[in-house]
Amino acid sequence: MSESVTIEVPARLHLGFLDIPGSAPEPGRERFGSIGLPITGISTQLKISLGSSDQVEGDESDRISRHLSAVRHHLGLNARHRIIVQRTIPQHVGLGSGTQLALAVAAGIRVLHNLPLDPVNDAGLLGRGMRSGIGIAAFRSGGLIIDAGKSPARAAPTIVARLPFPEDWRAILVSDATTQGIHGEDEIEAFKTLPPFPAAAAASISRHVLMGVMPGVVERDITLFGHAIHAIQTEIGNYFAPAQGGVFTSRQVEAAMGRLSQAGAVGVGQSSWGPTGFAFAASESEAERIVNACREATAGVNIEIVAGKNSGAHILRPAASDNCEVPTENIFIRQEQIS
Repeated sequence: MSESVTIEVPARLHLGFLDIPGSAPEPGRERFGSIGLPITGISTQLKISLGSSDQVEGDESDRISRHLSAVRHHLGLNARHRIIVQRTIPQHVGLGSGTQLALAVAAGIRVLHNLPLDPVNDAGLLGRGMRSGIGIAAFRSGGLIIDAGKSPARAAPTIVARLPFPEDWRAILVSDATTQGIHGEDEIEAFKTLPPFPAAAAASISRHVLMGVMPGVVERDITLFGHAIHAIQTEIGNYFAPAQGGVFTSRQVEAAMGRLSQAGAVGVGQSSWGPTGFAFAASESEAERIVNACREATAGVNIEIVAGKNSGAHILRPAASDNCEVPTENIFIRQEQIS
């Protein structure tokens, strides 16, 4: 058994749904389907070790404690654990904090006890991945991820494509610390009250994914990719506008995204319910040029340049623990000699 495990899981951008089933979905329209991308620079990191009692130190202690109790019960573990929260993805800003936190707790406990990873079933146990599979897939491996939604027979949405994201491309993130995206019961109510999602919009989004997003990434054509993402975001934003007060949750973010677009950014949109907005540039230098050109006009929001992430969770454990079952895909488990 490991003495301790440190696990880092990435934030993700949710680039849009493929379809949005209504309360009485038509045959063939029972699934959401999603497009997403894990990113560098923003992550949740936990250190988990054995303890005399279950204790959590740091942010999100209540939620982590609930996850810890559920995982221990599910795995039949009598041991107690100490969890130190070293950093977390900001909550309710559209970066997938809830799913990544849940999977980090479950995976850390499993690796600590030399048990095989099982992110799909752990997500279901902890109430994650009901609509989108992007968070689970971002934990398991990186790249541009497309899921086809969840069928009643499966524990999580089905991943139908995972493409390496161009290493040179950058995402420009715009956040507004004064507001949060819709979440919890408000999110459930929003889906109940919004009208049926138009079939024509779902068809248009699917066409843009297949004929724009995917070839744009494979061919390293950021103009094609950006046009398709923006078109998808326009459909999704217009649909959610009655629930979130506009195409963007934050008026400040919306204004900043307009400026970035004018300066040359492509693929402008909002991640999930926001308020985080995103846009893309072909390189670090181009992203910096775009941001600097808009600096005076974007006061009041935070702007950050990040890259897409082409790998999954990162797990560190002492080298003395050599019996852990290493997972398939590209979750990275590293052993180090710790004095």
